[in-house]
Amino acid sequence: MGDVNKVFLMGNLTRDPELRYTPSGTPVCEFGMAVNRRYTTRDGEQREDPCFVDITVWGRRGEVVSEYFSKGKPIFIEGRLNFDQWETPEGRRSKLTVVADDFQFVGGGGGGRGGGGRQSRQGGGGRSQQQKQSRPQREPEPEEPEGDDLSEGFDVSDDEIPF
Repeated sequence: MGDVNKVFLMGNLTRDPELRYTPSGTPVCEFGMAVNRRYTTRDGEQREDPCFVDITVWGRRGEVVSEYFSKGKPIFIEGRLNFDQWETPEGRRSKLTVVADDFQFVGGGGGGRGGGGRQSRQGGGGRSQQQKQSRPQREPEPEEPEGDDLSEGFDVSDDEIPF
């Protein structure tokens, strides 16, 4: 069986993008992103569970992100998970990040596919009809049970359990 390492995230930047260049001159942009999971409890209370992710964008795409995005702006990221490990005086450290292969502008203004800043060079805002139709749709979040007993509230018969 083959391996798959693909990530799709849509959320808001938690800090301004930081653009740097490697010694060989390759641009690399890093920023934080918050992805919120919204759900309703059984009591009808609306809850939000944020997930904070560090994003790295290489090359021209990183330069475009640095130029057109800032803290609080929405973005759609397509990329892969990356596991970093390093040594410190306190011991071994590790961090799971996302390396973005592509991105899209989300929401009003300055929009279009952000893969290399094509839309911004054309001076056009907004999306084409095809891009609007191909935008991923969020599915409603399932209710999450409260308390420590996760089996409470689930109606599953013994016949439905596959083992």
